[in-house]
Amino acid sequence: MPQFLEAAISIIFDGLAYAMLLFVISVGLSITMGLMGFVNLAHGAFAMAGGYVTVSLMNGLGVPFLPSLGLTFVSIALISIPLERLVYAPLYKATDLDQVLLSIGLVFMAIGAVTFVYGPSPPSVQMPEFLKGQIDLGFKVFPSYRFFVILVGFLMIFLLWFGFERTIIGAKIRAAVDNRSMAQSIGINVDRLFILTFAMGSGLAGIGGGMAIEIVGLSPTFAINYLVLFLIVVVVGGLGSLRGAFLAAIVLGIVDTAGKYIWPEGGAFFIYVVTIAVLLVRPDGFFGKEHVQ
Repeated sequence: MPQFLEAAISIIFDGLAYAMLLFVISVGLSITMGLMGFVNLAHGAFAMAGGYVTVSLMNGLGVPFLPSLGLTFVSIALISIPLERLVYAPLYKATDLDQVLLSIGLVFMAIGAVTFVYGPSPPSVQMPEFLKGQIDLGFKVFPSYRFFVILVGFLMIFLLWFGFERTIIGAKIRAAVDNRSMAQSIGINVDRLFILTFAMGSGLAGIGGGMAIEIVGLSPTFAINYLVLFLIVVVVGGLGSLRGAFLAAIVLGIVDTAGKYIWPEGGAFFIYVVTIAVLLVRPDGFFGKEHVQ
């Protein structure tokens, strides 16, 4: 196989794995920001918390990796419900600055708490045997774990699409995202939708944090280190857009991976170039639209 083609395949594969991780974590933020209009900079803290819950389940209780991810989703979703009611809800009608200050404050509180409990060193977990090896497709060998992450990402987009497009709850959420006032006027309980979508988005972030351990690593500063990337996926995809978040994650994941292959010293230079280019052409993102509250 020509060296250029082999490099291109590696970039696409690694970029897709990275993109699916970004999508799983960011899609909840896109939906909750589109529905609630809340500038939640603490979303990454739920991903970080999910990573450490996974570590605790696996290393402390001996729970296997896959069940740990399921339990992490449930745990983070349940933890997020009282936070949404007691901390976020009182500020839904506050200014953007108030919301930013609250959520960024929660991030630093989470970093301090996790550092106190787990220490500053990045934790590690023991992956199951079927995720440790490699898969030979004949023309190239790929790591099994990255295949797993890609499959989880595509499974998530299917389940979310089905939930949002083919169920009554999904129709209500889409109606509230498009026009919250009109949804309330026809009897939709928007507050209940807030709780449901916030819990679901936080739970998905928790799963993403658990899967991130073997790809980008986990540390107490995870929530702040990757905050900009999560926000970029949301903004480029368009607030409240499921397919927008998916497309943005794929584009940005592959571009970022390719950029680091081509120019490692450039860091995230290319991802910012693409972000600026997209927003200059489409200020509301790929599938965004003017949001009516």
